[in-house]
This record gives sequence, C-alpha cells and structure tokens, in this order.
Amino acid sequence: MPTYRGFQTVKPDPASALETSAAERPAAMIFIMLTVLIDMISIGLIIPVMPALIGQLTTSQADQALWYGLIGFTFGLANFFASPVLGALADAHGRRPVLLLGFCGLALNFFATALASSLMTLILVRIVGGAMQANQAVANAYVADITPPEKRAKRFGMLGAMFGLGFIIGPVMGGLLGAINIKLPFFVAGGMAMLNLLYGYFVLPESLPIERRHAFHWRTINPLGALRDLRKLTTVGPLVAVLAFAGLAQFIMYSSWVLFTTFKFGWTPLQNGWSLAAVGVMSVIVQGVLLGPLLRRFSPRRLAIMGLISSTLAYLLFGLATQGWMMFVIIFINVFGLTISASFNSIISGAAEAHKQGQTMGAISSLNSLMTVIAPAIGAPLLGFVSHYPQGDWRIGAPFYFCSLLQAIALWLAYGHFRRRREIRLEAQKEF
Repeated sequence: MPTYRGFQTVKPDPASALETSAAERPAAMIFIMLTVLIDMISIGLIIPVMPALIGQLTTSQADQALWYGLIGFTFGLANFFASPVLGALADAHGRRPVLLLGFCGLALNFFATALASSLMTLILVRIVGGAMQANQAVANAYVADITPPEKRAKRFGMLGAMFGLGFIIGPVMGGLLGAINIKLPFFVAGGMAMLNLLYGYFVLPESLPIERRHAFHWRTINPLGALRDLRKLTTVGPLVAVLAFAGLAQFIMYSSWVLFTTFKFGWTPLQNGWSLAAVGVMSVIVQGVLLGPLLRRFSPRRLAIMGLISSTLAYLLFGLATQGWMMFVIIFINVFGLTISASFNSIISGAAEAHKQGQTMGAISSLNSLMTVIAPAIGAPLLGFVSHYPQGDWRIGAPFYFCSLLQAIALWLAYGHFRRRREIRLEAQKEF
C-alpha cells in the first residue's frame, strides 16, 4: 500500500525499512523500556489506594464495590473508543507524539483524581484519562517497528518485564504513601507521569520512519472495525475470541483483586501493595529472564497453551484460598501464566504487515479495552453479591471462579485453532 508524503507517492519496503530501523537505533529498545517502566510505576502507585479512596465516598462495602466497578467501566469505555484513534494516529504521525499525549493525559488524570471530592467528579476524570491513554498499544507497536519478526516474542517479553518491574515498585510505593495520606500516591503518580513526559520529549527517539507511515482515515478507527481487521489475519483470526476470553478473565482479576483481598483477608493498601509487587517480581523473572530459554524450548503456540492451562488453575486456587499467604504461593507458581501476553502478541504481530503494526496493536488494545469495559460490570457485582460473607469464606472468591471458567474456554478455543492450523500445514506438505 503506497504512503502519501506531500505530493509524492512512496512505496515502502517494509523488510528493508525494519532492518534499517533496527540497525540505526540500537539503543531504541532501552529508551522504550525506560519509558514503560516509569509509566507503570505511576500507574502502579494508585492501584492499592483507589478502592480506599472510593470507600471514603461511600457508606458500605456493597456500594464501594458498585462505584469501583462503575468508575472502572467508564475508564475502559473511553479507552475502548479512543485506542484505535490513537493507534491510527501513531501509524500516521509516529509513535513518539502519541506516547507524549498519553503521558500528559495520565498526569492530568492523577492530579485531578487527587483533587476530586465526589464520585461523579471521579467518573469524569477517569473518562478523560481513559480517552488519552493508550501507551501500552503504542509501546508494543514501537517494539515491532525496531525488531525483526523472529525476535519480537523475546522483546515483547522484555517489555512485559518492564511492566512487571513497574508493578514491583509502584504498588509498594502506593501502599507506603497511602498509609501517610490516601491522596498522596496520586500526586506522586502525576509527578512520575510528568517526568515521563519530559523524558519522552527530550530523549525518546521516533521509531517509525516517514516512508512507513500511512494516511489517517476516520473510517479505519471504528473500534469494532479494528476488531474485524484482526479477524482478517487469516492465520490468527479465530484467536480474537481467545484473546477476548483470556483478557476478560485477566481484567476481572485486576479489577477485583484489591477489593477481594480486602473483603476476604482484611488486607490494607500496604498489604495489597506487597501482593501486587509479588506479581511484578514474577513478571520480571519470567518475562525478563525465563522467557528467552522457554522460547528456545517451546514455540509461541505451545507456550500460549501452557500459559492458559496454568492460569486456569491459578484463578481457581485464588478463589479457594483461605489465608492471605496462599495468594503469594499461587502467584509464584503461576510461571507459565505470565507468558501468555508475549506469546499471543508475537503470533499476531508476525501475521500483520509491517506498516500496520500500530493499527494491529491498536486493535488488540481496543479488544483489551473492551474487556476492561466489561470486566468491572461483572467483577464488581459479583463482589457486591458476596461482600456480606465473613472473612475467609470461600464464596467471596466468586469473581475468580468465573475467571477460571473464562480461561478454560480460551484454552479450549486456542487448542482447537492450533490443532486445525497444524492439520492444514500437514496437508499442504503432503500435496508437495
């Protein structure tokens, strides 16, 4: 597909452009990893304290769960409609300006949240923040720009390790700062986002050469249309359903974690911070250290299946846990569950054209955003329904039992798809 630059039509060579980009910017991966790290520290800061902030504005645990879910719903809805727009803008104008816009949106969101004095103000703030924030999708596209296809799974894992490291530092800082003042983490998170904005402006290089950009068209940014584009990738189209079920399970867990542990174990923001830090530690170990050796031993498809099996069991065990320490044990044994994202990103990125990496990753982000819209609408009512049970009661684990069911469905769909693809390849080999 030609790219229009002024009045001149340029036909890009995706393969040579990718090689040139990777060769000319050897430090680009380090830059984007640092950017993601700072971004995730700022996000991680607020996770342990957001439910407590909402709890100050509500009168019961059931109301707390309801409003927490509603605020999460509005953020996800805004992000769902905005992500394909930002992804298309990143393909048209480059990754760097869209990342800078996301950092600016995060900073404004955090500061405004700290100053909010009503639930309706919180909802409005989260709508604006969700609309301006698509950093994960753009970061994935950035990595795809500078990385040959055969190395993308490993580099997506390195990026995942930065997400994990951010979740080691951020939630612990949030818990400690929240013990001083519940609003302090939001001010610090806003400061971190501003730091990232300055770092991105002065240091972060652009990854997408002009010859690989293509014009922005409004007809391409329909979020549902973006999902249809994913299905057009013939080798991965059916995996859209797998991503949907697995993503929904993941985001129900994320949206329910802090309230679940508070209701079931009586955890404080600090304890929740340490538990999220444990997740971050495992993400760094698995995606930053173990993923490379695992990919040398297993294909991305096989690793994805193993990850789905591991996560299905982990969700079930989370729900059944009767003591807080059990949550940490489950986190540390769910090794393969932390390889799912890198595996599927590698499979889908490899099936997309080089000049459409931003749009493809934006479509995946749209799918994830749709799941973040749906997740609080499921997880919060489930938690509200069981919030009256005493601490330690197995029924409080209802959201995680549902997550386990969703992950089992994703496992069944993925296994069937990979088996069919294998049969097709074998038939093709027989013909030749």
